Amino acid sequence: MNGRKLPYPLLEIDLDKLRHNLAALNERCQSLSVEVAGVVKGFTALPEVVRAYTDCGIRCIASSRTAQLRAIRDANVDCERFLIRIPMLSELSEVAALADMSLQSELETLRALNASCAQREKRHKVILMLDLGDLREGFWSREELVDAALEVEYKLDHLELAGVGTNLGCYGSVAATPEKLRELVSAAEAVERAIGRELQYISGGASSSVHMLLNGTLPARVNHLRIGEFALFGGIYGCYPDFLRRDVFTLRLEVVECRAKPSYPVGELTVDAFGKTREYTDRGVRRRALCAAGRVDYGDPFDLTPRLAGVEVLGASSDHTILDVEDAAVPVRLGDVLDFGVSYGSLVYLTNTPEVRVACRGGGQKITE
Repeated sequence: MNGRKLPYPLLEIDLDKLRHNLAALNERCQSLSVEVAGVVKGFTALPEVVRAYTDCGIRCIASSRTAQLRAIRDANVDCERFLIRIPMLSELSEVAALADMSLQSELETLRALNASCAQREKRHKVILMLDLGDLREGFWSREELVDAALEVEYKLDHLELAGVGTNLGCYGSVAATPEKLRELVSAAEAVERAIGRELQYISGGASSSVHMLLNGTLPARVNHLRIGEFALFGGIYGCYPDFLRRDVFTLRLEVVECRAKPSYPVGELTVDAFGKTREYTDRGVRRRALCAAGRVDYGDPFDLTPRLAGVEVLGASSDHTILDVEDAAVPVRLGDVLDFGVSYGSLVYLTNTPEVRVACRGGGQKITE
């Protein structure tokens, strides 16, 4: 290999648009005394993009991977580093070294983390998670939560009990509602009564909770949100406010074949390259384009949104994206570069794939990965 970077596939990140979203959300949060933890796992914590968060006054940067926290530290980004995936016992030495705060839901892990922090003579903040029905992480009963809080407060001297939090809408599809967050506040207040002081944070969830902040229904004591997708994509399912930009990210793909072909496969049908049975609609002979990127680059092809009117995503193999361009607003030809919007899921793939070049635009920034 000669190390030459091919121009496409290319993911462009507009840092000015991202800063616009971050500043607008942070301003609204600050007006309600809600602190933002900026979640950066969606773009693999690229340091140049992380700095857009700190530029907008967001001091706490959150990721689910210790490797990403290490990259942020090594890039000398001035921030508090926050691990938001419950840590493995086997990585607690790294957690103690790389994270200033973490989400926790197991007493054994808390005890082991305290020991790791003691070895480093370091104090580490924890937010204890309460499962309110989404069935991902968290203590299931309030009694368990209070018992854990008492142990952290009075016995684990290298841990600081910073708060209580929850997660909604990520696994069990449970909606983040004012009623659910009032349950969280009630549990947090039970912890406060037990430990005899006020908690720093009541962490009311992630992007799925932001709509309550915007419509005025967020319970008053919820003072912390972990925001990623909402800032990156200008909203989340069911809530796209008009003051945010939805075009921060653009995927650019080059056309490697473009010609008229039947729209229904010819021959005996079996499964596709991924072992799936597909269904096809016979629309006659239509003009089709292939682009040089596929599922290994972005995941689900139907998470891509063509920016050129009339272009339709038909599917993808590992390395090709198949498009119907018969009705494209302008003719599509070999060598053309087509633009697509991406989803949160596809963004994670794209920023983890060596074959995809990343370029940041705006604010004097331009990088390649």
